[in-house]
Amino acid sequence: MIEAGSETVGEKTSLPAPPARSQASHVRATLGAACRPASSSSLARRSWRSQWILSVLVLVGLVVPSLARGQGTVAEQRARLPPPATCADPVEGVWRSHQFHETWEEWGIFTLEIRRVPGSETALTGRIVNRSWYADATVSEPGNCRGELDYLVTMQADGEYRDGAVRFGGTSWELNAVYCGSSFGFAYNLDRFSGVIDSELQEFQSVNNDGGRYIDVPTVFRRVECFETPPAPSITVQPPPFVPDLDRPGCLG
Repeated sequence: MIEAGSETVGEKTSLPAPPARSQASHVRATLGAACRPASSSSLARRSWRSQWILSVLVLVGLVVPSLARGQGTVAEQRARLPPPATCADPVEGVWRSHQFHETWEEWGIFTLEIRRVPGSETALTGRIVNRSWYADATVSEPGNCRGELDYLVTMQADGEYRDGAVRFGGTSWELNAVYCGSSFGFAYNLDRFSGVIDSELQEFQSVNNDGGRYIDVPTVFRRVECFETPPAPSITVQPPPFVPDLDRPGCLG
């Protein structure tokens, strides 16, 4: 994904959350003050304050995880994907994801083209294609330019397949197109997916780690295309049951 801190026009700027340690220290200090002996005249006020602090903590516990997730539910990701393709090989093929990140207001469609390395039982090679655009939750497909960044990046990739577990990540990247916005200051962190394949659903259920702002982001891929060549149609042409004798004259003599 786009590297945090790049100056690309149109990219949403995130506000870093306060360090967890500082928040914890503040909460401990506040709770410690509430626990010191108090006069009877201040008990009601202290009790109200403790209840307020507890309410804030509960709210933070609910909101922060939702912001960290920010990619919608797995069911929502699945609903956007095309029907699955069943291939002979358990891992080779074209895999696609389609997700929305609420925190960044960013859409992304990843396409993994995974192939076996000849002569190896586990090594994988191929490429990753990422079409991303910034828009609100209603714009699930790229379309007319609205001023926000809309781009296409391809990555050469490698990985490993072992006992149903897959590791597949970019090794280099190239900016192929900027459909909207500006590429000034464009930088990119290589995406790396790891997870397991559900052969019944034809899904690669993974998390993405790009070393930047995307850490353990759930990403569901569905296999949508196979690489093996379909068998040639076997059509046997049978002669008609009656073949006229072309040496004999017809009705017109």
